[in-house]
Amino acid sequence: MSKLTVDNTAISVMKVDDKDYISLTDMLKAKDGDFFIADWLRNRNTIEFLGVWEQIHNPNFNYGEYATIRSQAGLNSYKISVKDWVAKTNAIGVRATAGRYGGTYAYKDIAYEFGMWISPQFKIYLIKEFERLKKEELLRLGWDIKRNLTKINYRVHTDAIKENLIPAQLSTKQKNAVYASETDILNMALFGMTDKEWRDENPKLKGNIRDCADISQLVCLSNLESLNDVFINEGLSQPERLEKLNAVAISQMHILTNDIAVKRLESKNKLGGDKS
Repeated sequence: MSKLTVDNTAISVMKVDDKDYISLTDMLKAKDGDFFIADWLRNRNTIEFLGVWEQIHNPNFNYGEYATIRSQAGLNSYKISVKDWVAKTNAIGVRATAGRYGGTYAYKDIAYEFGMWISPQFKIYLIKEFERLKKEELLRLGWDIKRNLTKINYRVHTDAIKENLIPAQLSTKQKNAVYASETDILNMALFGMTDKEWRDENPKLKGNIRDCADISQLVCLSNLESLNDVFINEGLSQPERLEKLNAVAISQMHILTNDIAVKRLESKNKLGGDKS
């Protein structure tokens, strides 16, 4: 559950089948006067808009019931609730929920239309705030991609170290030293320095050398982890593996830095600012 703040009004945003639904109940608090969502729903223009939206997005929309409702919309005697609208037409664009986060929620397109009913200014601010939220989510996704790329082969890589490099008698401290050494083989092959050397050169930057790597480097690093696993199982020494991994890193980085798909992923990751 995410939150927006529009015109000093806190508005909840929930995910339904991976789609964003915005709380109309929260939005209504920003409208001056004593109004209800049913007041908006009885408007003929509202019903026509909802009908068009459902026809485009909902293959199970009940056109027969919609036609009946549309013929009555706008009459003084006409009233319909969100629950009735959903029950009669099988609509998916708006939904009434109960429980802790209960209330009426609507897909963003419909929420924008509801925002216009509150005021044109409110609609503009709602769109702007929602776009800001999506940029933040994309930035977090890009950050997760960067972190997860380095973890894809982590289990395979560490299992190979356990099976081939760490005798059973080693203490925990000794095992950790071996892991650190293996990590720095990869760092040295790709970045030309150990993590400690990088931190000494960049004391003001947060995280480690991998946190500040770009997408191309992280893709390459993931590949190097797999190759190192193979080299370990083949019984190659650390110096031998370092030489081979460095040659692979040079070759792959030439390719990756010019790859259109990687550039596009890097561009998405930077959208909204650089978190590094």
